[in-house]
Amino acid sequence: MWHNLINVYWKGDMETKLAGRRVLVTGCAGFLGPWVCELLLEKGAQVVGLDREYKDASRIYEVQRRYPSLKLVNIDIEHYDALFKTIKDEGIEVIFHLAAQAIVGVANENPVPTFASNIMGTWNLMESVRLLQNQGAKIEAVVVASSDKAYGDQEVLPYLEDAPMQGRFPYDVSKSCADLISRSYFHSYCLPIAVTRCGNLYGGGDLNFSRIVPGTIKAVLAGEAPLIRSDGSPVRDYIFVKDAARANIAIAERLLHDKSIAGMAFNISNDAPVSVLQIVEAILQTLKRQDLKPVVLNQASREIQAQYLSSARMRQVLGWAPEYSLEQGLAEAANWYGAHLAKVAAK
Repeated sequence: MWHNLINVYWKGDMETKLAGRRVLVTGCAGFLGPWVCELLLEKGAQVVGLDREYKDASRIYEVQRRYPSLKLVNIDIEHYDALFKTIKDEGIEVIFHLAAQAIVGVANENPVPTFASNIMGTWNLMESVRLLQNQGAKIEAVVVASSDKAYGDQEVLPYLEDAPMQGRFPYDVSKSCADLISRSYFHSYCLPIAVTRCGNLYGGGDLNFSRIVPGTIKAVLAGEAPLIRSDGSPVRDYIFVKDAARANIAIAERLLHDKSIAGMAFNISNDAPVSVLQIVEAILQTLKRQDLKPVVLNQASREIQAQYLSSARMRQVLGWAPEYSLEQGLAEAANWYGAHLAKVAAK
């Protein structure tokens, strides 16, 4: 078993191994990206952020104001030549591959662009790393963001990392494929790759208000009843974005000095799944608006009833654990959205 093959905890120097490293973060202007960039910069890394679209409201500009050394480049990972050139010219040593079309509804309506971004974008990155390694580049760690959706619908819960990748719907399939492609580059070419599979991320900076947490917070702050597209019963993991950022970076730091974890996947979860209705009720309680009753539309389709993860491997191999409970995370998220929406309204 995996836990018998590697040390349970790293016993060496616990200081960051990322200080001074040239680090690339794809999808840097999305939701998770700015949090990863910020933590990397705090650790003294030299960060290059890459994205194809920089929306005015992205948190990445807040991070750049705090850390002017952050370099931002405007490149689509579907463009292989530009991606290859950036990695080469910037002398990148560590990569966090977070770029993806991440909205399930968009994937259902537009599967081909989702496949292009999530699948072709991933093989473009993997092939760039492979060829640059062959040319003598020292790319020592690549962390690829997969998803709990990559597992598809499983009979056994919680998901463990050795469960098969069996997505059925467009977004799920795109993540299954990207996950398998990434790990194939370890098995075939010994590239230093590890994969993360997160539950549902939430927290400040997520401006996709079709998602249940930001959408509910926005509605409640406006004094409106939150809408639930499903019947409220689907069960999911919800992991605070700062905990997910810490987990991604912990994996990269370990990869830099311990290649025994290369090729492995790591679930990132708080191991406390809740239903959609429960997460909405928790937000109402956080904002002290239990008087607002959610409207259950029961219109969702192509939804898996229960998806949640075991993070035992992450906890035992890397010594990681989430720092935020659901209540703490929702409180911090609500504060962020309150400030953000007030700023938008004042413009």
